Amino acid sequence: MIKNNIVKRDKSEYGDFQTPFELARKICRWLKEQGIEPQVLVEPTCGCGNFILAALETFPSIQYVYGIEIYKPYINETEKKLEPFVKNRNINIKIIQDDVFHFQFSDIAKKHQSKLILVLGNPPWVTNSGLSVKESGNLPTKSNLKNVAGIEAITGKGNFDIGESATFSMLKTFAESNGCFAFLIKNIVIKNIIQSQQQFAFPISDLRQIDIDAKKEFNANVDAGLFFARFNETSAVDCCVAESFDQPVIRSFGWTNHKFVADIERYKKCAEFDGVSPEIWRQGLKHDCAAVMELATTENGYKNNQNKTVNIEPDLVYPLLKSSDLKGQVITKTNRNVIVPQTLVGQNTDYLATDFPLTFDYLDKHRELFDKRKSVIYKNKPLFSIFGIGDYSFKPFKVAISGLYKQTQFSLVLPIENKPVMLDDTCYFLGFDSLEEATCVMYCLNQPEIQNLLHSIVFWNAKRVITKDILMRLDYFPILQRIEISKMLEYAERQQLTLTKSIFLQNPSFTFGRQHQEFLWK
Repeated sequence: MIKNNIVKRDKSEYGDFQTPFELARKICRWLKEQGIEPQVLVEPTCGCGNFILAALETFPSIQYVYGIEIYKPYINETEKKLEPFVKNRNINIKIIQDDVFHFQFSDIAKKHQSKLILVLGNPPWVTNSGLSVKESGNLPTKSNLKNVAGIEAITGKGNFDIGESATFSMLKTFAESNGCFAFLIKNIVIKNIIQSQQQFAFPISDLRQIDIDAKKEFNANVDAGLFFARFNETSAVDCCVAESFDQPVIRSFGWTNHKFVADIERYKKCAEFDGVSPEIWRQGLKHDCAAVMELATTENGYKNNQNKTVNIEPDLVYPLLKSSDLKGQVITKTNRNVIVPQTLVGQNTDYLATDFPLTFDYLDKHRELFDKRKSVIYKNKPLFSIFGIGDYSFKPFKVAISGLYKQTQFSLVLPIENKPVMLDDTCYFLGFDSLEEATCVMYCLNQPEIQNLLHSIVFWNAKRVITKDILMRLDYFPILQRIEISKMLEYAERQQLTLTKSIFLQNPSFTFGRQHQEFLWK
């Protein structure tokens, strides 16, 4: 529904970042340098018309202009800017009040199928969940574009950028037309589009990402760029990246040998380690009730996040680490704690009332906060339920990494006060029963081969930099096979780790828990 009565535009609702005219002009001139001479210009979210104005100044070949905009004052501003072109050039210009998700762009594609079309624009930089929170009318038709299923859709993989939805819509409509596509969008959206090429195989090629300074141009703290593609050509699955319009290509990302990577050339040097992790990576526990569940250790006992003293049995209180705590290669202390009322997801918690009455009373007094947890994963689950908990959570030794920060160092997490340390859901980890196993794996993961692989497959502009999908690709087994015991023991000594050396020296076939696979040591 078109909002005709809008008086003041809420930029956060519409993801409204109007393109500065000089940037629009620079982009159009760059397109002209690529040999683009469009006859039809389509601007799906034309805003105040800067892209249309820059295109008309740059391309005398344009015969038809279609600008779509939901906000009436912007339409008025655009039409005023274009008055000289209407008077002085024989151009058919239509500025239409509608939104990108309901306008029938297919009619334009059919009408001008013999002409060169340029789809140019800057769609909203906001996610569908952000619009839903604001009850916006500027939403796409609800559909599972990427066929995300089950828990992944519930916990975030179903959330996508509105610019991404608009881009897919335009590619679906115009990819078989003659011409090209140029959108200003977030770099992470460009990455998602290229990744989806294996699934959708749009007939587009010459895919390029030209980075811009979004802070300078839009006062936005986000990595963004111009995504360029030519229509109606052999489907491409990789994309070249340049730091700016006047700089050469610095890297290419996309699909190579059925793997999706961030830096194709760098990846080729360490591709042998891109396989399947010998062990299953786990995400830390999730409770969504930090005010109650997380406790600090003080001289007078525990205090919760509301700065209130908490008197409970210590049995279910475990040390806790978050992403920001994973600094250094060996972690031996923390002031954080977390209550762990379950040992398995879905475990009945009735036992708390009889076995741990103080803990039960404390949690029960805050039941209202638990009931307010918004995620559907807690629906119809036992009282005080948590997620990301299992036998692996209670392993004494862990190798962990942050999912949020732009670093790829793996840390060894040791027990604290004879208790296994829990990690929150911003972290990923492997659990081990012995210090020797954990140390070996941590040593392998921090070797240059694995680090180079990570740097070749990680997209640093992602909201969550490291994911389970990425970690499950790290096959450190080849490194384990050729580790020299003496070097590994020297490393452990530098980290002040006391290992049982006889395990290595007396047992040349040192067996890990990877089914019945033996790791042979030199």
